[in-house]
Amino acid sequence: MTSELTDLGIAAIRAGVRAGDFTAREVAEGFIAAVAAAKPLNAFLVETPDHALAAADAADKARAEGAPMGSMAGVPIGMKDLFCTEGVATTAASGILDGFVPQYESTVSANLWRAGAGMLGKLNMDQFAMGSSNETSAFGNVVSPWRRKDGGNAPLAPGGSSGGSSAAVSARLCPGATGTDTGGSIRQPAAFVGISGIKPTYGRCSRWGTVAFASSLDQAGPMARDVRDCAIMLGAMAGFDAKDATSLDLPVPDWEAGLSSDLKGKRIGIPKEYRVDDMPGEIDALWEQGIAWLKDAGAEIVEVSLPHTKYALPAYYIIAPAEASSNLARYDGVRYGLRDLPDGAGLQDMYAATRAAGFGAEVKRRIMIGTYVLSAGFYDAYFTQAQKVRTLIARDFEAAWESCDLLLTPTAPSAAFALGEKSADPLAMYLNDVFTVPSSLAGLPAMSVPGGLDKDGLPLGLQIIGPALDEQGVLNAGLAIEERAGFTARPQRWW
Repeated sequence: MTSELTDLGIAAIRAGVRAGDFTAREVAEGFIAAVAAAKPLNAFLVETPDHALAAADAADKARAEGAPMGSMAGVPIGMKDLFCTEGVATTAASGILDGFVPQYESTVSANLWRAGAGMLGKLNMDQFAMGSSNETSAFGNVVSPWRRKDGGNAPLAPGGSSGGSSAAVSARLCPGATGTDTGGSIRQPAAFVGISGIKPTYGRCSRWGTVAFASSLDQAGPMARDVRDCAIMLGAMAGFDAKDATSLDLPVPDWEAGLSSDLKGKRIGIPKEYRVDDMPGEIDALWEQGIAWLKDAGAEIVEVSLPHTKYALPAYYIIAPAEASSNLARYDGVRYGLRDLPDGAGLQDMYAATRAAGFGAEVKRRIMIGTYVLSAGFYDAYFTQAQKVRTLIARDFEAAWESCDLLLTPTAPSAAFALGEKSADPLAMYLNDVFTVPSSLAGLPAMSVPGGLDKDGLPLGLQIIGPALDEQGVLNAGLAIEERAGFTARPQRWW
């Protein structure tokens, strides 16, 4: 029974627990066993079976007593290690936070526990969410559960920075997981492993208690098996939070209840600038297939232009490192985490030694880039110009919404690549975000849904982008693609 339960998604688990088909404890025990048996994936940094079982017992008790049950009652999930969890180690996969145990709960995780979810553990990730392959973690690479069908055993990247989340959901270690998306860190890993993931409008989910990378871009969202599960989980995560100055003071819609794959009357824009040079034929073919699927759902297809798209990636890799260099200045070895104090060292020496030992190479690279573009003499030449470009990109989207309701693009320029294949070339790695960064800069909701497999049997994703606050439209278009794609592929167990 337990192995069958791990094949269920969020909606199916919730329905089964409420109907009494099985208990929440049976569900939790099944997933706890799956997590324990999946060490080769290195998806979990910390396992918290007691937390998952306590939430499951509370759900079973509520059902037995006929008490109200939350939208996530009986559902155990994985928590990306960027969210502070009271009494449970939170490191952002960085050595500089080694030993840090928060005495408070992030708003997003608190919302999920209030909705009845239980925590199976903290998920591995790229260090401080900086990476696209989950190779920058201080605690080792996450390995994708997928393998190329030709029998090649090269370990593949699960995407990043939410690589532990993507690997865990795809491998059936949890039915859903939290992710964060600064420039594509929910959508790209979701595409790499054949699951769904949505980045909501900036401000929908509170950033309070989430370890910061780039504060004007960071946004939490769910990663799950399908669109409905994402809608359920996002509804539990979102909401106004007075502790976050960027939180949107708006009611949370019932996105699950509003799901509809009927797109009659909707106009779907195809941005011509996203047809990049050297794009693999399989990506372009999937894009054309996605267009056909949306037409079949009743949508009208129109071509649109987002003329400043080519500047999005360079602008992002100025703005995000600049904000990171400011945010990461707080890690100094004085108050919490790692402290490296050489014999006879003074305060400045301790700062330098701690940061040198605690931060990984990619984090150091971005801190140095950010410090440079914020320095006197370069601030106006780089940071100010990038902010202007960001405004122009947002205006491009605003102009596009006059002729369409949503946009359809590929999620990533390729399928998953082998670990180590791009880590020596930062620019090649940064290009993974070419389709996801523009909507992040504009703060728009965007979602990846699986559309098919490439010639090697690896998943490929399609991305839907919507206007601010139109998560419903994005989810509905995602559902239309999901129903027509009929994607049921899953990784063959090797771990």
